[in-house]
Amino acid sequence: MLIVRNTFIAKPGQAGKLAAQLKEMAGAGHLRNARVMTDLTGDFNHVVMEHEVESASEFEELLKRYSSDPQAREKAKGYTELWTTGRRELFRVV
Repeated sequence: MLIVRNTFIAKPGQAGKLAAQLKEMAGAGHLRNARVMTDLTGDFNHVVMEHEVESASEFEELLKRYSSDPQAREKAKGYTELWTTGRRELFRVV
């Protein structure tokens, strides 16, 4: 099993809005065990979305499906305007 972690630094004042939109996107994409978190310490305006996939190939299929799903695309509309930088990490659960 892999954990996919997407980390964003939201624009000032936009972390709550970004977190809410990421939650909607996770629901529309049927992401397994998805959760969205915001910072208590560390970088300001830090928003993280995590979910699980069984394998890297499942993750690739998820990306393909997500980019062509009209409902998911609608939920994602405008989310890139809410953050300044981000990154993705994949972790193997041991």
